[in-house]
Amino acid sequence: MTERVIDLKLIVGLGNPGSEYTETRHNAGFWFVEELAAAYGASFRPEKKFHGEVARITVAHRDIWLLKPETFMNRSGQSIKSLSSFYQVEAENILVAHDELDLDAGDIKLKTGGGHGGHNGLRDTIAHLGTKEFHRLRIGIGHPGNKNQVVDYVLHRPSKDERIAIDVSISEALAAMPLLAEGAMEKAMHQLHSK
Repeated sequence: MTERVIDLKLIVGLGNPGSEYTETRHNAGFWFVEELAAAYGASFRPEKKFHGEVARITVAHRDIWLLKPETFMNRSGQSIKSLSSFYQVEAENILVAHDELDLDAGDIKLKTGGGHGGHNGLRDTIAHLGTKEFHRLRIGIGHPGNKNQVVDYVLHRPSKDERIAIDVSISEALAAMPLLAEGAMEKAMHQLHSK
């Protein structure tokens, strides 16, 4: 079986703008792209026409846009659609990093396609892009155990140990970035999922 090659052009971190949300679990996607920008010497700047903050990094000789939508989680797709339309980036060349209730804190997985699993940021992204066929970096934050507690849970800070575990998982994802930039999705998955 030949390895599927992707041409990664845009990495989006999902989260909510504002200092009151900075350290909350729902902002794990922001944490990832912020670490990614720092690792490659880039910094975010506000870009009104894209309803977010953008940065540009070069990984494995490839230029990749980074985006933090400033539209709040449930309108994330508006920002993603604005940038992807402007730069003509197809959905299959987009990676969306987001918090994932179905994975424990410290677990991190790559996947392509699939539903939104109740995640409002993914729901809006699918609606705006008109497809589910984009890549996702699922950053585990754990589950409160009761679906009625989910909203409160994602809008609170993780415990100190959980945050350490999430930060370690983000570092593991950063280590897989050269493979992703080269288009080797399966190899990147294998590297991450065999941790």
